[in-house]
Amino acid sequence: MDKIAMIGGGSWATALTKILSENGARVGWWMRNKDDVQHLLRTRHNPRYLSSVAFDLSRVFPSTELKETVEEADWLVLAVPAAFVQSSLDKLDRDSLKNKRVISAIKGMVPGKNVLVTDYVAERFRLAHERIGVVAGPCHAEEVALEKQSYLTIGSPSLGLADDFCHLLRNRYVKAYPMEDLDGIEYFAVMKNIIALTCGIAHGLGYGDNFQAVLVSNAVQEMRRFVHAMNPQPRDLSASAYLGDLLVTAYSQFSRNRTFGNMIGRGYSVKSAQMEMNMVAEGYYAVKSIHELNKKLGVHMPITSAAYHVLYEKISPAVELEILKEKFR
Repeated sequence: MDKIAMIGGGSWATALTKILSENGARVGWWMRNKDDVQHLLRTRHNPRYLSSVAFDLSRVFPSTELKETVEEADWLVLAVPAAFVQSSLDKLDRDSLKNKRVISAIKGMVPGKNVLVTDYVAERFRLAHERIGVVAGPCHAEEVALEKQSYLTIGSPSLGLADDFCHLLRNRYVKAYPMEDLDGIEYFAVMKNIIALTCGIAHGLGYGDNFQAVLVSNAVQEMRRFVHAMNPQPRDLSASAYLGDLLVTAYSQFSRNRTFGNMIGRGYSVKSAQMEMNMVAEGYYAVKSIHELNKKLGVHMPITSAAYHVLYEKISPAVELEILKEKFR
């Protein structure tokens, strides 16, 4: 039996725990909140996210003890917001993951350091990238809970690792495929949140479907330029790990980044939007990280720049979108 340590108590951690445990894995589930753990142990449901999902407690073991949860596992799955990666893993010694295989289910960058989560983990715990993978693809946690047909891609320099984790995920409603492009998949996953956020701003301002289609098509070109500058290699960006993930995040009712952007477009301040959502929109932090990285690269990134001006320089969304729309074709 595969032993997995799930790190995080949010919707994606909940969805992945459902998939993995129902496929027969033992899942030690670390959560920060003691009351949430007690609620799960008492009722078999996560009180905060996807609360309709019931867990088999002979396979799922909620806990607030991080070291113990990690020690008992073969796999570590990271599913906390990127902004909390450092604080969540600080309690672990550098050698804690020595014999583990690590999967990042985080579609964000480590704020302040402006590095991919997989790069942070590799450096912090002295792990070879061949022991690390990333979950990507168009797959909302809410639809997984409803057992809607979903597709995932596991990216890793080690196709063996990627295929092994794909095997743990595959079931009646989840298909999973391995890919070697760890960096490209992860950067694309980070940037699609920025695009979804900007789509939300446009929607909040009253722009229609025609404009959003042009925004997304221009976004693909912007993302291609940036990812190639960071990690040049041939990529088929029409694959679901890239384009599919972008589309579902830009258009779906479940997209928290689109929802956050929509609130900004309607006149909410960043702080008030964050408080009302009570969920982390990774795109907010990603905008700053990608903007900082691009200062050195100098890639033409009008959409990312527009989002940065609105969120961090408090430029009027209406003014910024008026400028942005003149740059599209």
